[in-house]
Amino acid sequence: MGRGGVSKDRSDGPERKCIATGEVQPKHGLIRFVVGPDGQLVPDILGKLPGRGIYVAADRAALEQAVKKKLFARAAKQQVTIPEGLVEEVERQLARRVVDLISLQRKGGRAVAGYEKVKGWLQQEEAEVLIQASDGSGRGKSKLSTPHFGHYIGWLTADELGLAFGRQTVIHGALASGGLTQRVVEEAQRLKGVRVSEAGKGRSKG
Repeated sequence: MGRGGVSKDRSDGPERKCIATGEVQPKHGLIRFVVGPDGQLVPDILGKLPGRGIYVAADRAALEQAVKKKLFARAAKQQVTIPEGLVEEVERQLARRVVDLISLQRKGGRAVAGYEKVKGWLQQEEAEVLIQASDGSGRGKSKLSTPHFGHYIGWLTADELGLAFGRQTVIHGALASGGLTQRVVEEAQRLKGVRVSEAGKGRSKG
C-alpha cells in the first residue's frame, strides 16, 4: 500500500516521486500539479494539463506539508503562488471526479443504487464494489458486506452519491466489474487519502 491507501499492484504504470515524502510510487496514487504562466499553482486531477508536473502523494498530511514548507516553489525552481484552500480544492475536485465516474458506470448499466438492488447484486455476485454514504446510518450499512475480493468505498456523502445516481441522496450503491470500475476504485482511494484522517479511514476492503 502506498500513502493514502492506494494499492501499488499496478506496477506497469509510470512512477513519480512525491515532493513531500520522497516516496516513489505509481502516478495513479499521486496528485499532479502544474505552475501556470502567471506562477499560480494549479491542481491537475486528470493529469492532462500542459507543463512540467509536480507530484504529491494523495495524502492530506503530505499536501499540507508541501504547502507549509513551500516545497512547490522548490520543486518548480521559481516563485509559486499557492491558492487559498488548496487542499480543500483538491478534495473537492477528486470528489467530483469520483462522482462523475460512478455516473458514467450507472449510465453504462454497471452501477445500481438502493438497499434492495445492492443487496440483490451482492447475493448474485454481480457487485465488485460496495459504496455506502459516510453519513448514512451505521446500523443500516452493517447489513451489507463488501464483496469477496472486492472493494469498499465509504467516504462519499449521501448528497455526493445522489449526484452520481441522479437522485437527491443515496446511501447504498454497487458497481459491477469492467468498464470504469477500476478507475473509480483508484480515484476513490486518492480521495480517501485527502479527505479522511488516518484515524478515521474506516473499512477499505473485505
